[in-house]
Order: sequence, then structure tokens, then C-alpha cells
Amino acid sequence: MHCTRKVTDGIHWVGANDRRIAKFENMFPVPRGVSYNSYVILDEKTALMDTADSSVAERFMENVTAVLDGRTLDYLVVQHMEPDHCANIAAIIEKYPEVTVVGNAKTMQMIGQFYAGTKAEHTFLVKEGDKLSLGEHELNFVTAPMVHWPEVMVTYESKEKILFSADAFGTFGALNGTLFDDEIFFDAVWMEDARRYYTNIVGKYGPQVQALLKKAAGLDIAMICPLHGPVWRNDLELLLEKYDQWSRYEAEEDGVLIVYGSMYGNTENAAEVLAAEIAEQGMKNIKMYDASVTDCSYLIAEAFRYNRIVVAAPTYNAGLFAPIEHFLNDMKALNVQNKKIALLENGTWAPMAGKHMRAIVESMKNMEIVEPVISIKSALQPVQMEEVRTFVGELLK
Repeated sequence: MHCTRKVTDGIHWVGANDRRIAKFENMFPVPRGVSYNSYVILDEKTALMDTADSSVAERFMENVTAVLDGRTLDYLVVQHMEPDHCANIAAIIEKYPEVTVVGNAKTMQMIGQFYAGTKAEHTFLVKEGDKLSLGEHELNFVTAPMVHWPEVMVTYESKEKILFSADAFGTFGALNGTLFDDEIFFDAVWMEDARRYYTNIVGKYGPQVQALLKKAAGLDIAMICPLHGPVWRNDLELLLEKYDQWSRYEAEEDGVLIVYGSMYGNTENAAEVLAAEIAEQGMKNIKMYDASVTDCSYLIAEAFRYNRIVVAAPTYNAGLFAPIEHFLNDMKALNVQNKKIALLENGTWAPMAGKHMRAIVESMKNMEIVEPVISIKSALQPVQMEEVRTFVGELLK
């Protein structure tokens, strides 16, 4: 049985949900699953906006067939060639051999790379500013390179003022019957998934997101239809504001994120003492995570969120404890910047963690390191409490 929803009278959601998936891109935990969104436009001509992941292929094809209701498919618009959105291109071409595949030059190249045996009889090559009329609905193509692949484009439908936004404005989380942002509790339930999706998937490409936001500002947008997560028709300002903030690498909250690694509990204890002193000095907004048990994608989302970060780590093999090294390298890779950061190292005979942490942080943009780095040998000592108080005071300044 097909499962579809109307976006408008002439546009239908034909996507599907996957709650069996453990990790998105085989890297990021998705305990609430993920949706793969796709849309059919019905007019004098019909168009399918992207396909879906292979894991939901059967349901996706059934949904497309049901919405077309005996009509042929005239156009398949390929906005993004990541396999979770393009896996059914071959199946669509096989079922609708007269379909015209619409994409830019990079899109067509990638179709050949991913699906060497697949060749559409009809293609329509588009570039920035090109248009395609379906009748009353007109598609306007806008390039969005590196949001977050080089071939990405978004599509503005001018009749109903809808932006089909590819991976932009998406979020982790399966859709539970609901489709629109005004049918869910976004702030309470979805915001953390939206932040973690953006920061880990798109976070590196802030300047490119800023470029897309500038293009979007010139459009009269009533609705945003992304490839993951809810369709936005109500509180678009919230979504656009968050994307603007995240892509400028501006912290959302004044607070302290503490990320620590600890083998036997001594570095953890030092982090706890620091946290207590931070609270004593008046900061209420404190988040604390053990990097060994918290997936790094959550730590990255929090690193984007807060303006102050404490990183505490033991020395390991004369280097840096691996979970902390992973976290800091991910911060660097995803372009995290504009933070005040405090470092604490531990080492029983030769503390070296601070040196390695500093080297990574200093290679990032606009990072202010609190001086001096706290260095402990084996365990934090009572005589170091004045040092801790001064350290925290500098962090909160």
C-alpha cells in the first residue's frame, strides 16, 4: 500500500522513512531514523524531484506510481547525486523510458560514474538561471555547489513559491506520519537532530551556505521542501536564522562545553572539579561529555552551539588520547571557529597532551586559548585549586 502526502494540490510527497538504519552515511548514529524525501509535481507535464535510497526503493516506486495514477513521468530532476537520493534513477528510467533526466553537467557526469550501464534516452542539461515549464508550474534552477557536493542545485517553483532545497535545510529523524513543520514540536524534538545534521554534514561549507542564503533571499519563498526531514511552510524564519548562524560559525549560546577523555577516572575527576568551579563562578549553562562514550557527531554539534569549550585529556603513547584527538581533528575538519577554548592535560611521567591539543587548536580559525594550560601529573592536587580558580576566571571573562 502506497503512503504519500499532499504538499499542495499539485505537488505530492512520495518519499519514505527508514527506522532500521543505525548510522547515516555509515558514520552518524540516527536513533530516530531518517526520511528520504522526494516530490512529484502534477501539471500538463509531470516531474519527479529526486529519487530515494535503495533501502526504501520498493515503497518509493510504489508511491511514485500511485501519485502518477496511470500518467507517464515526463521529467526526473536530479538535484543531488548522493546515493541516498539517486539510487532509484535506473529504476525510474526503466519504468518510464521516455522520461527526460534534468541535471547540470556535473550531475550527468556522476550518473555515468555511479551507474555506468544506465543511459537515459532524453536529457536536459541546465545551468544557473535556466527554467523549465511544466504548464502552470515553472522550475527555476539555482546552483548550490558544495552544499554539500559540487553538483548540487536547488529548484525554485515560482507558481507556488516552493524551494526544493536538496540536502540544505534537512535534518535527521524519520517522519512519523507528520510532514510539515507546524505538525511537529521542532524546538523540543527536532532541533538537536537538525543541528547535528547541519554541523556534521554541511558544517565545513559555511561560505557556500552563505552564498545559497543570499540567493534564497532574492526569492519569494512560501515553502521549503528538503530531501530529509520536515517540509517548512510555517516558521521559515527560524530555519533560515539557524542556517545563517551556523554557517557564520556564530555560537548560539553563551555557555561552556566540557569534553574530556579519561582512562582511569583521574582526568574525569579534574574535569568535574573544573565544572564545579565554573558553576561556582556563576555560569549555569554547562554541558559535559565523555569523549570515549559519546559519538563525536554529538560533540561537534555542541561545539558549534557553545562559545566556550574545555577539553581535558590524558597523554597516551607520548601523544594525545585517541577519542579527544578524533574530536579536535573533526572540529578542525568541519571548520569550527570563533571559540574560547581551555585545555587541561594529564600525564603521570611526561605530560604531552597539552602540546598536541594546542597544535590542533592553533591550526583552527579565531580560537582564543586560555592561558596557561592546566597540567596535572596523575591526579589534580589540592594545591592546584587556586590555579583552577584563575583558569576558570579567565575562561569566563
